[in-house]
Amino acid sequence: MTTASAIDFGRPGVRRQSLWRYWRGGLQGSEFTWAVAFVVPYIGVFCAFVIYPALYGLWMGSNPSLYTEVFSDPIYLNTVVNTMIFLAFGVNVKLFLALMLSGFFMRPGWWTKALLLVFVLPWAVPALPTFISIHWMLNGEWGLVNNALYILFGVDGPSWLNSRWLALGSAVFSHVWKWTPFWTVILLAGRMSIPQEIYDAAKVDGATGLRRFTHVTFPLLANLYLVLTLLATIFLLGDFTSVYFVTGGGPANSTHLLATLGVVRDMLELGKPQLGVAAVMSALPLLIPLVIILMRKLKTSEAQL
Repeated sequence: MTTASAIDFGRPGVRRQSLWRYWRGGLQGSEFTWAVAFVVPYIGVFCAFVIYPALYGLWMGSNPSLYTEVFSDPIYLNTVVNTMIFLAFGVNVKLFLALMLSGFFMRPGWWTKALLLVFVLPWAVPALPTFISIHWMLNGEWGLVNNALYILFGVDGPSWLNSRWLALGSAVFSHVWKWTPFWTVILLAGRMSIPQEIYDAAKVDGATGLRRFTHVTFPLLANLYLVLTLLATIFLLGDFTSVYFVTGGGPANSTHLLATLGVVRDMLELGKPQLGVAAVMSALPLLIPLVIILMRKLKTSEAQL
């Protein structure tokens, strides 16, 4: 009995030692000290700039009365429609173009590489000056676009930023133009990872041109394309710069997205940060399932590898 009791009392200590050995990862002495010294700053930065802002935002938007005020706002309903339109066109158009252009840049030749270098430039340029330049180019009176239409075709261009749908379309176009090169490079890397032997075997079976794309290339890229679609949707839900610097949410707050409505209208103009947080957090019912699907998809892909 005494021996059994001693063993039972010793088990928690053994478990603690095993857990401590697990967290040390086999590091001993100064190696473990240096590992802790490198990890602690990253943990501190993560807690300060990720965990704390997220928890503070949840606390600011925790009052149910805020959502009653948000949902009763007619501008909010238009904003939800704008966000859905922006997601539908902004995500699908840029990824479809990226998929097609990645096939074009697979062509051999130095000129293709030179075009790829030029094509990536819009993504490499900082977003702030890019979207501000587009805003002034779309000026209805003396902007570059309308002046070019008048000089080349003798017609007066529309007031791009004074109409809801023209302004929203301009913001969507600007976003697609800015971010298509980024997704093109990713899909290009995916195409380059497909073994050439698969294409050779498909060619022997008569799969060339469009048939090779539909029966070989796209099935092999489908998983990557789905992951990129989920990522692009998550990124676009939090996008602020495209609309803010191109349209400013105008005219008359008709082109706001959820991100710009909460920050520009509610926080800056109305001085109601809690209301702005509630407006932004109203996208969580869409965002959380997307994140869960993305994590499960990534886990499945890792298991397949």
